[in-house]
Amino acid sequence: MSSNAKIILRKKPNKEGLYPLAIRITKNRRSTYQYVGHYIELEDWDEKNIRVRKSHLNSTSLNSLLTQKLSEANKALIALQSDKKDASANQIKKEIYNPQGNSTFFELAQEHLDDLERSNKLNRLSSDKAWVGFILKFHKSKQLSFQEINERFLKKLMVSLKSEYSLSDTTIMNILVLVRLLYNRAIKLKMADKDLYPFGSDKIRIKFPETTKVGLTISEIRKIEALNNLTFGEIHARNIWLYSFNFAGMRVSDVLRTRWSDIYDNRFHYRMGKNSKLLSLKVPDKIFSILSYYEKDKRSSDDFIFPELKLADLSNAKDVYNKIKTANKKFNDRLKSIAQKAEIKKKLTMHIARHSFGNIAGDTIHPLMLQKLYRHSDLKTTLNYQANFIHKEADDALDSVVNF
Repeated sequence: MSSNAKIILRKKPNKEGLYPLAIRITKNRRSTYQYVGHYIELEDWDEKNIRVRKSHLNSTSLNSLLTQKLSEANKALIALQSDKKDASANQIKKEIYNPQGNSTFFELAQEHLDDLERSNKLNRLSSDKAWVGFILKFHKSKQLSFQEINERFLKKLMVSLKSEYSLSDTTIMNILVLVRLLYNRAIKLKMADKDLYPFGSDKIRIKFPETTKVGLTISEIRKIEALNNLTFGEIHARNIWLYSFNFAGMRVSDVLRTRWSDIYDNRFHYRMGKNSKLLSLKVPDKIFSILSYYEKDKRSSDDFIFPELKLADLSNAKDVYNKIKTANKKFNDRLKSIAQKAEIKKKLTMHIARHSFGNIAGDTIHPLMLQKLYRHSDLKTTLNYQANFIHKEADDALDSVVNF
């Protein structure tokens, strides 16, 4: 497999309208670029002879530098070939320019995003890609070393995300979590110095703000069940929401993946998409009426119960992800209309089905059982989640003082 290096002028101008000089490394028709660090006017580049024109004040020095850089790249390519190393264009670039593994933050971030894509963790990929984008907008350059990510950098980043982009405190903390994850990975790979680690109790602390989780009450759910003036789309959205609620706030992605073959012996058997946990639940009586609504469209025992994934390319994780994402948005739009018709002032979304189950469960169900129903890996997660809906002790304590 051939590989080569070539001097080019990239047609991507900076803010001043100048174009970057670079060494292009190509392997198997895939290319990556190592920037030389100099920018010139478009008219100062001789495309045919691959050199800086004499019209540029520093043409002689720049051409000498380019010749030197190209020679270094070609020597390194020959050395790699003599060692019989079969590497991609990006790997060749690292071998040549970062032999000690001194990757930049954004290079490691891209590796992280690529890993998520290969693992089909598309929901995480979508959010982490957005977080990386915000960091790039702040820094305005992909040349960011881990040594530059110190306390001052992170504090300025937090201020910028809040003031310029109006991000919530929760989102800002999520971005810091990603930076911390990549920094820890860089330390493990010996790309960053552990002594310069900017996170910790006496440095940058990641602390998520407390959030209020609001669920529906039994009477509010009964109002939704009793509605009879719904459109076809609203009936479908209500069915999906109630299906989720009756199975302890099942995630919409798992709801839409449900097949008829998952239900037998009056039990629902499924593997949770998020953490692959297996669960077997009794099918509540209210679920059977929902199932009967879709039975006329059943094509086989292995068919999906709900229509959203019936035409999906199941071998294409992105297609499945996009269809679920689109469906969830439609459900939430219709649930908003349903809430208005039921005269419910609380926000009604698919995720509120989970909060509603937690709200009604309160402290009446043992935490270990709730952990199983929620499919949490850690009991502490269940206790923290359910704390949002347990108010009796605090209410009784208040009453004991003020009711005199």
